[in-house]
Amino acid sequence: MKNTKTLVVTIIVLIAVNTISNFFFHRFDLTADKRYTLSETSLNILKNAKEPIYVDVFLEGSFPAEFKRLQTETKQILEEFKAYNPNIIYQFVNPLEDSDKAEATMESFLERGLTPIKVTVDDKGKQSQEVVFPWAVATYKDESTKIPLLKNRLGASTQEKVISSVQHLEYAFADAFHKITTPKEKKIAVIKGNGEMADAYQVDFLRTLGESYFLGAFTLDSVAKNPVKTLKQLQNFDLALIAKPKEAFSDQEKQVLDQFLINGGKTIWLVESVNIDMDNLKQNGSAFAFPFDLGLNDMFFKYGFRINPHLVKDLQATPIALATGERGNETQYENYPWFFAPYVFPQSHHPIVNNIDGVKLDFTNPIDVLKNDIKKTVLLQSSIYSKKIGTPVEIDLKTVNEKPNPQDYTPGNLPVALLLEGYFSSVYENRVLPFKDPDFKAKGKSSKMIVVADGDIIKNQLDEKGQPMELGYDKWTNQMYSNKEFLMNCVNYLLDDNGLINIRSKEVDLPLLDKEKVYEEYTYTQLLTVGLPLLILTLFGIAITYFRKRQFSR
Repeated sequence: MKNTKTLVVTIIVLIAVNTISNFFFHRFDLTADKRYTLSETSLNILKNAKEPIYVDVFLEGSFPAEFKRLQTETKQILEEFKAYNPNIIYQFVNPLEDSDKAEATMESFLERGLTPIKVTVDDKGKQSQEVVFPWAVATYKDESTKIPLLKNRLGASTQEKVISSVQHLEYAFADAFHKITTPKEKKIAVIKGNGEMADAYQVDFLRTLGESYFLGAFTLDSVAKNPVKTLKQLQNFDLALIAKPKEAFSDQEKQVLDQFLINGGKTIWLVESVNIDMDNLKQNGSAFAFPFDLGLNDMFFKYGFRINPHLVKDLQATPIALATGERGNETQYENYPWFFAPYVFPQSHHPIVNNIDGVKLDFTNPIDVLKNDIKKTVLLQSSIYSKKIGTPVEIDLKTVNEKPNPQDYTPGNLPVALLLEGYFSSVYENRVLPFKDPDFKAKGKSSKMIVVADGDIIKNQLDEKGQPMELGYDKWTNQMYSNKEFLMNCVNYLLDDNGLINIRSKEVDLPLLDKEKVYEEYTYTQLLTVGLPLLILTLFGIAITYFRKRQFSR
């Protein structure tokens, strides 16, 4: 009778708990860094998924323990997404499971931009090579997007890459879900008419931008005929992108861009104040770098910065591939450090640059940060061992053989990319206007601007067929840099109304196994991780059996 009452009470309690849980949903994250607690931004994005989102994760197969950890963390973050929205449906797939189709699969993945990596599996000193696809693909209705799961940081160990990647997982999936579930709204004007970089060298970045934003080429030539109309047309856009102009801006063009900013429009300037032709340098072995004026100095000064007509020479540099001879019919190349191409590592924890790898620059200029009421954040700066080189100056490729003294490279830490936020004052405040504008404002809405003193930061290389390659990839040295990630973060930050970019600030403390210590104490580790749990279970079973016998023997 007593047992029956207990059973009935237990059933009633279980029914009550399940009924209450249908009305009140909560998950408990017991990790110290709250790595499985989704942000409000992620939860808001999940609400937009009214139909299934199918996620194919290709982290399946034989690979090192570090990648197993990345696989586990990926599963757990997807479980969190699924817990809040059952429409998240995911599966882990081994793309090379069918060995007969492995080669065709590899080719199809490469065509889609899902580049595999080779990893070394080290099992007690026995090493083997495995191919890993650290990618996922999310599909919603007719839209799909690829999701990088591994951040490829140059010089970082596999463990460091995994830690960095785990910190990035929530943002990577939330950003992908946002792209495919939310219709495009924001519009970006790609400014033309002042000798900007050719489209062929911007196409990879613009193509990526087009996945999330509407793009439109906007030529400032019409300013000369009807500046007021041009300004009103530009104000239909949310952001203006100016990439490496070579021709000076007229006062009327400047007023249009100035009033676009004053009225709340966002701007990204990728501009230089020194002219040097890299192709001419490689062809002739030397070239002159000389300053040139885009007519923007007074406007930039008013906003709170100045781009100096100097070159940054940095000992923390990216390599340049130079021909050293021929072997048969093939030209032989060798990599040399090129101090005019700084390899810039972000030092700020701002969401734009937090947890990204180094960015490659070419002939960049230092930026002076001036005092005014605008909030300024240095996003990128040269290393501690860098200096300014005045212009005009002859640049010679023979300098790759020099052995520099670090003490000569001071003071270093020269700003090369700057974020400005606040209520900007017009450069034409208390001045005669280049053209009459009845809606002119000397000071207006809060706005944001990013300036990078290097136009080549957006430049993708072309392959042998003249087709654009991925931005950040250097075909000569086979290195990958984070230029595209940095620029995409810049755009997302300037146009982000839902706080998605802020997820990038999440820090995860991921303890990883010390493989060297495991190898040194392999037998002890096996006993501790395998033998001890089995021993505890055996003792527990014996104890249960003993007490049950005593109970029923009475």
